[in-house]
Amino acid sequence: MYIVTGGAGYIGSHLVDHLVSRNFEVIVIDDFSFGKYINKKAITIKYDLRLSNLNELINKVEKGGIIYHLAANPDVRTSMINVEEHFERDVKVTLNVMELARKIDAEKVIFTSSSTVYGETDKIPTPESEEPKPISNYGLFKLLCENIIKYYAYQYGIKSIVTRLANITGGRVSHGVVVDFIRKLNQNPNILEILGNGKQKKSYLYIDELIDAFVLLEYKVNTIYDIYNIGNTDWITVNEIAEIVIEEMKLNPKIVYIDAGDGRGWPGDVRFMLLDISKIKSLGWSPKRGSKETIRQAVRDLLLGYKKCCNR
Repeated sequence: MYIVTGGAGYIGSHLVDHLVSRNFEVIVIDDFSFGKYINKKAITIKYDLRLSNLNELINKVEKGGIIYHLAANPDVRTSMINVEEHFERDVKVTLNVMELARKIDAEKVIFTSSSTVYGETDKIPTPESEEPKPISNYGLFKLLCENIIKYYAYQYGIKSIVTRLANITGGRVSHGVVVDFIRKLNQNPNILEILGNGKQKKSYLYIDELIDAFVLLEYKVNTIYDIYNIGNTDWITVNEIAEIVIEEMKLNPKIVYIDAGDGRGWPGDVRFMLLDISKIKSLGWSPKRGSKETIRQAVRDLLLGYKKCCNR
C-alpha cells in the first residue's frame, strides 16, 4: 500500500499515475487547495492535513505501507508574503504526516524537500553535505520539515528519505517560470515581463525522470535516514528559457525586466542553483535530458494542453 499526500498536485499526480499503472494500491490524501487531479484507480481521501485529529485517516488506511509526502504550498514567492499559511501547510502538515506514519507503523517515508534549503552558496554544484542556509521562508520551512522527519526516523525507527529537488517541470505543471511566461504571452503577445534581470541560472528536470529517481531510491535506500539531491547536470538562464518559449510560440515580444534587487525576481529568489547529483548517480540513476531539452519539452507539453483546453 502507498499513501501519497498531495497526490492531486503536480508531482503527486504523476507519481500516483505511475503507481497505479503498476497495479499498486494507492491512497491519495489531499485537500485540493492547489492540485485538482484525480486518478480514478486510486482511493482518494479529501482531508486537510493541517488538522491534528488523525483518527479519520488512521481508520481508513492499513498498517504499514510507504508514505510519499508531497503535500505543501508549492509557491516559493508567496512564502515571503503568506508566512503563517505556508508554515502550516509545510511544517504543521509534515508533523502530522510523521505522526500518521508513527501510528500506522509506516514502512518508509519519502519526502520532497527542495534545493532552496541551500540558499545561495558558493559551492556549485552543491552537494548534500553543504550546510543549508535558506534565504526564503519556503526554504526555511522545508528545512524544518527535514528536521522533523529526521527526528521521527531516529526516535521511532521510521525509515525516511529526504529528496532535495531542483526545478521540476513537464506536462500538467501549474506554476513556475515556463507557466508564467506562457500565461503572460497568451494575455499579451507583444510584451514579456521577466522577473529579475534574466541572468538567474538554475537546473531543470523533467517530471518523468523524477519519478524514475523516486522508484530507485525507494527500492535501493534502506538506511534509517538519508538525503539525496535530485536534479540535472547542467543549468539554464531565465533569458534562455524566455527565448525557448518565444520560439515555440512563434512570437516576437518586447522584453521588460522587473528587478526586485540584486537581479532577483522576488525577495528570497535564489539566483543560481545547480545540485551535485553524484550521490544518486552512484545508485544507477542519471537524467536523460539536459535542462534546455527539459524546458523545450515542458513548453510543448503546456502549449499542447492549452490548445486542447481552449480548442485552439
